Amino acid sequence: MHCDGADAAGPDTGVPENIVLTDEVRAYVLKRKEDYRVCTSCGGPILLPVSVKPPKPSDLRVEVGDHTVYVSLYQARYHDVIHAGMIPRSRDYY
Repeated sequence: MHCDGADAAGPDTGVPENIVLTDEVRAYVLKRKEDYRVCTSCGGPILLPVSVKPPKPSDLRVEVGDHTVYVSLYQARYHDVIHAGMIPRSRDYY
């Protein structure tokens, strides 16, 4: 899946040009019907609604149906797969 966004993605930047969302994350976003952002927390990368953590202009964007998952440029350098482990455990996602 191609991600749109910051021009900072590419082989010379350390930021992947493609970010993959697992089927679980895609289903979670579609079920919740809102946009999300993968950002930094004290426990590692976390997937939060943009109402909690708004996107930044430098974020990469991955489309999921009518919704968008924004990926912090800093997280994108280390994670090219967004998985269910990034969903806060306090959220009922199944």
